[in-house]
Amino acid sequence: MSQTDPMSGDPSPSPAATPPRLSGAAGIAVHILGAAGILLAINQVFLLNLFGFQPLGNSYLYYLIGIFLAIAFLSLPARSSQSTRVQWFDWILSAIALSACGFLGLHGMDIIQKGWEFSAPLSINIAAGAVLIATLEGVRRGGGPLLLGTALLFGAYPLFADYMPGFLWGTSFSLPETIRVHVLGVESIIGIPMQVVAELVVGFVIFGSVLTATKGADFFMDLASALLGRSRGGPAKVAVLGSGILGSLSGSVISNILTSGPFSIPTMKRVGYPPTYAAAIESCASTGATLMPPVMGTVAFIMASFLGVPYSQVVAAAFLPALLFYIALLFQVDMFAARKGLKGLPASEIPPLRGVLLRGWPYLLCLAVLIYVLMVLRLETYSPYAASVVLLLATALRKETRLNWERAKRLLTDTACNIAALVAILAGIGLVVGGLSYTGVAGAFSRELLLYAGGNVPLMLIAGAVTSFVLGMGMTVSACYIFLSILLAPALIEAGLNPLASHLFILYWGMLSYITPPVALASITAASIAGSNPMRTGIYSMRLGGALFLLPFIFVYDTGLVFAGSLPDIATSFLIAALALWALTSAMEGYLYGIGPAGPVSRVLMGAAGLMAIVPEFYSDLAGLGLILGVYGANLIFLRNEKRTSS
Repeated sequence: MSQTDPMSGDPSPSPAATPPRLSGAAGIAVHILGAAGILLAINQVFLLNLFGFQPLGNSYLYYLIGIFLAIAFLSLPARSSQSTRVQWFDWILSAIALSACGFLGLHGMDIIQKGWEFSAPLSINIAAGAVLIATLEGVRRGGGPLLLGTALLFGAYPLFADYMPGFLWGTSFSLPETIRVHVLGVESIIGIPMQVVAELVVGFVIFGSVLTATKGADFFMDLASALLGRSRGGPAKVAVLGSGILGSLSGSVISNILTSGPFSIPTMKRVGYPPTYAAAIESCASTGATLMPPVMGTVAFIMASFLGVPYSQVVAAAFLPALLFYIALLFQVDMFAARKGLKGLPASEIPPLRGVLLRGWPYLLCLAVLIYVLMVLRLETYSPYAASVVLLLATALRKETRLNWERAKRLLTDTACNIAALVAILAGIGLVVGGLSYTGVAGAFSRELLLYAGGNVPLMLIAGAVTSFVLGMGMTVSACYIFLSILLAPALIEAGLNPLASHLFILYWGMLSYITPPVALASITAASIAGSNPMRTGIYSMRLGGALFLLPFIFVYDTGLVFAGSLPDIATSFLIAALALWALTSAMEGYLYGIGPAGPVSRVLMGAAGLMAIVPEFYSDLAGLGLILGVYGANLIFLRNEKRTSS
C-alpha cells in the first residue's frame, strides 16, 4: 500500500510491497475499484464516452468520491491496531460510501435543476446524510483527529453562526439545511478542492506512481551522485539535489524521504556527517517538494483554481523561490563541509555521468514531455497522462524497468490508495470551505483583519506567518492553505500585495511545519532512518533551515521573484536574494568563502548584511553589499597581518 503523507494530504508513493491488509478480498476490491476510478477519470478528461457513459457536472464528482472513499475505508485503518486486517465495519462503510454517492450521482442533474440543495426528497436527504458521515470518518482516517475536529467545527458553523458576535456573525441554517448545502451544494464537499482533484490531480498522482514503479527515483539519485558526489560534503549535496529533482515530480515530502533517505542518510553518516545533521538535511531538502515545480503537490493546483489563473502561471511564480530554497540549502551544507573538512564520495562509488544519462533517457524524455505539454502547450489536464504514456513505453525497452504483472498490480494499488487518501482528506476540507462560505464569515473576517492591521502590511504578514505556521503543525498543508486563502489572502491582496506572492507566502509557511517541532513530520521520518533523536533532529532542522524562514518575506515584497516585471528586474531580484541568503548562511554556519571560519563579530555583521539585502529597497541593498565588502576587507587585512606576525 502507498504511504500517504498525513501533513500535506498529498500522495506519497512508496516502493514497499502491498501489506497484508490489502491481500485477499480487500486487495481484489481495491484493484477493481481503483481501475474503475482511474478509467472514470480518464474517460472524463478525454471525453471518451466509453460504453456511452459520460457523466455531467456534479455526477462525475459524486461517482469519483464514492469509489475512492470506498477504497479509503479498505486501505486506511480505523485504528493503528487494525492496520493488518480489514474489519467488517470497513466493508460496511465502503458499501455506504459507494451506494450513497452513486445514488446522488444518478440524480446529479436533478440536484442542480430542481434546487434540491434547498429542498429535496427524503431519499436524497438520507443519501446526503450518509455521504456526510462517510466524509467525516474518511477525513479522520486520512488526516487524524485534529483535522476531523477542524472539519466538524467549521462544517457545523452554519448551525450557530447567528449566535456569534461581531464579524463572526453569519447566516444560520437548520441541521437538514446544513447537511444539504454541504453535500448537494457546489461550495463544500464537491467544491473547488474536490473539483481540482477530479480534473487535474488524479493525472499527476498516476504519473508519480508510474515514475516510482519504473524506478525513476534510482535514476535521479544516480544523476545527483554523478553531478555532485565528488565535491566536499558530496552526499549531503546529493541529498539536496536528488530530493529537489524527485520533489519536482512527486510533490510529496514523506515520499521523498522514504525514497532517497535510505540511500543519502547512511552515505552522509559514512563520510562524517553526524546522524542528526544527516537527518536534518534530508528532511529540509524533501520539504521543498511542496514548492518545487513542475508538480508541486495538490495545493498548487488548488491555488491556481482559487486565483483563476492557469496552473502554468503558478509553476512559473514558484520556480525562483523554490530555486532559492535549494540554493540556500546547498550553501549551508557546503559551508558545513568546508568548516568540518568533510570530503566527497570515493570515485569508485560515483556512477559515470555519461552512463547515467544513457541509462536514464526515458525519465528525461518524460520530464521534457511533461514540461512541454504543461508550460508550452498549456494543456495542464493532459500533461501527466502524456508523460506517463511516454515513460511506460520508453521504460518497456529494458527488462529492469518495464512493468511486469507484479509491478503493474502494485502500481494500480499505489495509485488507487494515493487518490483515495487525497479524496478522503479534501472532501473533509470542503466542509471548512463550505461552512465559511455559506455563512458569509470568510469575507467579513478578511475585512476585519485589514481594518485591525490599519494597513500595516508587515504586521499582517507576521500574523499570517504565525497563523499559517501554527495551523500547519496540526493540519495538512492543503487544509492550512485552503483555510488561510479564504481568510487571510484577500486581506493581503487588498493591502496591495501581489496575489500570487500572497498565496505562495501562505503555502510556504504551512510547508515549514514539516521541519519544526513538535510535529516536524519530515524530521521525525528522517530521524527514524538515521537513528537519531526525533526532537533533536527537528530542532536541528530549524537551525539548518534558518535562512529558509526568511525567504517568504523576500518574495512577497520583491515581486520580481514571482516573475512580475521585466527580465532585468527579475534577474536583479534573484541575484540580490541569492546574495542575502548567502550572507545569512555564512552568519549561521560561521564560514566565509575564501577566508575560512568566521569570528563572532563577522558572523553578526554578515547576518545584518543579509537582513539589509532582504529589504527590497535600493539603498538598503547597497548598504548590505557595502557591509559584506567591509567584512571581507577587514578579514583579509587581519589574515595578512597574522601571516606577517607568524613569519
